[in-house]
Amino acid sequence: MTWNGSTRAPDGRRRAAVIRHLAFEDLGLFEAPLIDAGWRISDFEAGVEDVVAAFRETDLVIVLGGPIGVNETGRYPFLKTELRELERRLAAEKPTLGVCLGAQLMAAAMGASVYAGDRKEIGWSEIELTGEGRHSCLMHLENRSVLHWHGDTFDLPANAARLASSELYENQAFSVGRHALGLQFHAEVDSTRIEQWLIGHTCELTSAKINVPLLRKHSKIKGADLRAAAPCIVRDWLAGLA
Repeated sequence: MTWNGSTRAPDGRRRAAVIRHLAFEDLGLFEAPLIDAGWRISDFEAGVEDVVAAFRETDLVIVLGGPIGVNETGRYPFLKTELRELERRLAAEKPTLGVCLGAQLMAAAMGASVYAGDRKEIGWSEIELTGEGRHSCLMHLENRSVLHWHGDTFDLPANAARLASSELYENQAFSVGRHALGLQFHAEVDSTRIEQWLIGHTCELTSAKINVPLLRKHSKIKGADLRAAAPCIVRDWLAGLA
């Protein structure tokens, strides 16, 4: 979509710009609590639409996931724009949330290294919250499973607080002040729509030798807990911004 240069919608609501890299990797469970909190949401397709104004002229930016990597700027030049605009936005301490690729882009924009991990982490499992994490909006994920779906990882950015880890990867979530939150895992995914992920990522699942029927089964079993927790995560993070 196009951006009209105003952080406010015509009805006076605050605007949130959502940067998507893949159509079905959308806001998912994060959408309803944002709307309930009075936000007007505008979606932008990375690589197709001009996202510069969205990064610069909105109250909140949410950068979502996708199957490409931060270091693939030669193949996907639009990533350079995202990195540049994230660097500007984060330096100005403007509210920014990143999920999976979005979190990796945030980390890179703050000078941290992003690189291929030892193995892909795909499937449902619990994260281990740090002390800071237990006192953050992620407290609602205590003893709950989230969906992991990544092969790259990142170093913790300078001045960031680690909020969560997993058995495979130390940096699963971080915050910088109150304005920035990066989530390597997917807390936004609506498990009732998991079939879109299983179809859209079939090549990756086959390459990684993932048991698709088992992943589908786990999504059905574990997704309900995440549907209960996700709105609370968003609500508490937005409250911290205020």
